This record gives sequence, C-alpha cells and structure tokens, in this order.
Amino acid sequence: MKYVEGFVIPIRKKKLAAYRLLARKAGKIWREFGALDFKECAGDDLNTKWGVRFPRAAKAKPGETVVFSFIVYKSRADRDRINAAVMKDPRAKSLMDPKAMPFDMKRMVYGGFKVLVDA
Repeated sequence: MKYVEGFVIPIRKKKLAAYRLLARKAGKIWREFGALDFKECAGDDLNTKWGVRFPRAAKAKPGETVVFSFIVYKSRADRDRINAAVMKDPRAKSLMDPKAMPFDMKRMVYGGFKVLVDA
C-alpha cells in the first residue's frame, strides 16, 4: 500500500502567494526524487456544520487560513529514502530557512500515514 505524509498549516492569508511559490518549488524537488503526488490545498469551505473546523483545530488566528497538504509515496521506505535525499539537496535546504518561511513552522502539524483505502 502507498504511504502518505500529511500536513496542516495555519498561515496568514496575505502570505498565501509566497507559500504557493515555495510549495511549487518544493513539489518539483519531491517529485524529482520519486514522490508519486504532491498536493498543497488552501482552505476554502471551512465553515462546516459538524465536527471540529480546521481553523479551530489548527488554532488559526484572525486573518489566517489553513493549508492542508499531502505527499504520496510508494511505501514508507520510499518516503524515508526520498525525504533523506530531499533534505540533502541544496535547493530544498534553501527553501527551508525558518526565517524566510511564510508561516510559523512550530505551528505546523504533520505525520506519516498508512493508506487504509485506495479507491
């Protein structure tokens, strides 16, 4: 089964364009090293009637939205190999400077997930 790495990031709406630029560059690098899919999604319909709303779960502040992102890999072993290669790549290192990030990395939620259903 495939393996997915997921992210939820609160981000100021005015920094969304800068984030998109960074994410496009990152996506190219991850795909180059073998990721099957790389998606970055900005909150659109977050005022749900049931469940915990993404902004609340992400502790979004006024003026912020939520980005939901995921990367798909062939397996966890592939994820580990690809991430190790990405982290050594100078292009990726230049994108990951905490001072230049358009969001607060300490507020990012992420983790790896086994795929239960692949319909």
